[in-house]
Amino acid sequence: MQRLARNGGTAGLLRWLAGRADGWAGIARSDGTLLSASGAAPSGPLTAPADVPDVPRLIAEGVRALTERGALAYSHDTGAHTVLLFPLPGPHDPHAEDRGAAPLLAVVTPRPVAAGLATLLADVLMPLSLCREAEAVERKRRRVDLAESRGREAVLHLLMTGQLSIAQQVAGALRPRLPDPVRVCVVECPGDSRDEVARVCAEADGGRSWIVRCPVYARHLILVSPDGGTATDEAVAALVDRCVVGVSERVPLADTATGYRQAFHALAVAREVPGRHVRFGAAPEPALVVGTAGRRWAEALLSPLLTYVPRRAQDPGSQELAATAASWLAFSSHATDHLKVHRNTLAARLRLIGELLGLDLHRLADQAALDLALRIRATPAPVCTPDPGPANDHTGGQRDGGAAPGHANGAAHGLDEVLRRPAVQEWALRQLAPVAGAAEETLRTWLRCEGRLGPTAAELGISVPGARKRLTRLETVLQRSLLRPPSARYDLWLALRARESAAAEATS
Repeated sequence: MQRLARNGGTAGLLRWLAGRADGWAGIARSDGTLLSASGAAPSGPLTAPADVPDVPRLIAEGVRALTERGALAYSHDTGAHTVLLFPLPGPHDPHAEDRGAAPLLAVVTPRPVAAGLATLLADVLMPLSLCREAEAVERKRRRVDLAESRGREAVLHLLMTGQLSIAQQVAGALRPRLPDPVRVCVVECPGDSRDEVARVCAEADGGRSWIVRCPVYARHLILVSPDGGTATDEAVAALVDRCVVGVSERVPLADTATGYRQAFHALAVAREVPGRHVRFGAAPEPALVVGTAGRRWAEALLSPLLTYVPRRAQDPGSQELAATAASWLAFSSHATDHLKVHRNTLAARLRLIGELLGLDLHRLADQAALDLALRIRATPAPVCTPDPGPANDHTGGQRDGGAAPGHANGAAHGLDEVLRRPAVQEWALRQLAPVAGAAEETLRTWLRCEGRLGPTAAELGISVPGARKRLTRLETVLQRSLLRPPSARYDLWLALRARESAAAEATS
C-alpha cells in the first residue's frame, strides 16, 4: 500500500483495491459524482460496473445514512454485490463533523464480503487521502509554473515588439530584473529536456538570466542575459549532451528583437561545429546604415499602416497590425503560436496590411522591403549612420526618398535610392563576401524562387534534398539561418538588390 502510494498515486491505489475486492473502487463526491475510478483510462470517462444499478443514488443514500447516524462507514447490499462507503479524512481534521462534504471511497464487491476487506479499506483511507492532497498540490504547482511561464513569455513578446516600459512594469513582479544591455541566447534542447536545461541554465549563471520557453519552437529556450556575465553558452553546451547554443552580440534591452535574430542565426551555425555553441559575428544591421534618407523612406512606406484607424473597436489597430507584420516576417506561419491567434485571423490581418501598404506580401521583394522598414522604425534615430552629405548622397535630394506612400512601385524605387548609399553598399559587400561562384548562383536562384526549395531545386536541376544540403552549407558559410525562420533571406535579398542597383546606375 505504501509503495503504491509513492509510485502509483490515487489511480494505483484504486486499481489495487479493486483487485483485492474482486470488484470496483472509486472516489465520489457526496452527491454521487465520480471523481476517479479504478477502471478509468487517464483521459476516459468515469463509469461504474454495469451490473451495479444506479451507483450515484446508492452513494447519495449512503452519505445521508452516514450523516444521520454519525457513522464512520456504511455498507449496503444490492443483490449479488455489497457497496462499502468510507469518508476520506481531510488533510487537517480527519474527524470533521461535516462528513457529507468529504470525498468518499466507494467499493463494490461481490457478496459475501471477503474477510478483512473492511479493515483493509479503513487502513487505506489515510494513504489515499494524502495521495489526493499531494496530487492537488502538484496540480496547483503546475498552474503556478504555467502562469509564470506565460508571464515571462508576455514580457519577451513586449520586448520583441519594442514596448520596453510596459515589459519592465510586467517584469517587476518576477525575478530576476531585466538587465540592460543584454546578450540574447537561443538554446536548442535535446528531446523533451527543456525544463531540465532551463534548470541547468539558471545554475550556470547564478539565476541572473531571464529564461523564457520559446512559444514558437518547442525545443528552444531563450535567455536574455546581462552582458559581461559568465560564458553561459559554453557551460550549457558542455553540461548538456546534444544541446546547441547561439548567442547574440551585446545589444541594448530595447533591441531584444535584433539580439534574438542574431542568436538564431548563430544557432544555425552552431549545429555544424563540434563545440555546439557559436557567438554571432560582427555585422551591422541594415537599419543602422540607411541614414536619414532610409528613415524617411520607411516612414513614407509605413504611414498608411501607422495611421490606420479600425472601423470597430474590437478590430486590431495600427500597433497590433505592425506587431503582426513583424511577427509574421520573423516566424512565417509560426506567428500564430507567437501571437496566440488562429491562422485565419493571421491571414485576414496580412491581407489588410498588404492592402494598406499596397504591397504583395507573397513576394519576397515586398517582404524584404516591409521587414527593413519595420526594423528602421524600431531603431532609435540617433544611432543610424548619418548621411555623408549632398556630394555623396545618391537620393538626389528627394525628401521622401522617392517613395510614394501605399504604392509598391514607389516603395521599390525609393528603396533602390536608399540601397545605393555608400554605407549600405559597404554593408552589402560584407554580407555577400563569403559567397562566390556556384554558392552565389545557388543563393541567387533560391532568392529568385521566393525562398522555396522545390522551384529552386528544379531551376538548379538537382533534387530537393540536394538543394537543402547546398543551403545548409551556405548557412555555415554565411553564419546565418536560411531554412528556418527567422531567416536571413531578407538581408541577402537586400544585399543583392543593393549591388545590382549600384551596378545598374554605374552603367547608365
